[in-house]
Amino acid sequence: MAGVVVCHGSSSVRERLVVTSIGVPSLAPVRAAASADELLALARRIPPTVVLLDAHLPAPGPAEAIRRLRTVAPSAAVVVLAGPDDGEALDRALALGARGFLAPDVGRAELAAVAAHVQASPVTSAPLVPQPVGPAPAAPYEGRPATSLRPGDVPAQLTKREIEVLVGMSHGRSNAQIGQELYLSEDTVKTHARRLFRKLGASDRAQAVAIGLRRGIID
Repeated sequence: MAGVVVCHGSSSVRERLVVTSIGVPSLAPVRAAASADELLALARRIPPTVVLLDAHLPAPGPAEAIRRLRTVAPSAAVVVLAGPDDGEALDRALALGARGFLAPDVGRAELAAVAAHVQASPVTSAPLVPQPVGPAPAAPYEGRPATSLRPGDVPAQLTKREIEVLVGMSHGRSNAQIGQELYLSEDTVKTHARRLFRKLGASDRAQAVAIGLRRGIID
């Protein structure tokens, strides 16, 4: 497993993402593909750690690309490049195990944080939900399962302590390390983590950090 493959049908978007990814050491080497066939050919040679996949990839489309990728690189973490209006494509991708989604104009800092947590967390069969977009009102989704959130849903606001835990996650710290910094037990940190995951509609650290960066909750 090595590096990232940027798979996007638009040459301009693909080139920008390649340049952005090159600035993230943990994503090296950076390779590019313009189609599902090119992605699979690259994955057969060296399975990637992360795949940034176009939600509008030309036929056979992103869902089929993920399905085929699973046969040659089952441990690759797929992150779909999409907007909040791409719900249908995202639903299919997430059902096939995509880790979540990012906007095509994702920045270097966000890619670095996501890469760090994707690499620290094993790929599981449980997909992540798309990251919500927009301001956060009071907690209308409290207690609702994260997997029921859809693009356009808005999560609850985080408490100060939950933000501190999220910042620790963004720095790649373990729950025990976060607890030492905040003078909390590891179990208490885990409780805060579960609550912030639910509020953000995230299923693991990678998605929580991505959402936090996108919404400006953390830097």
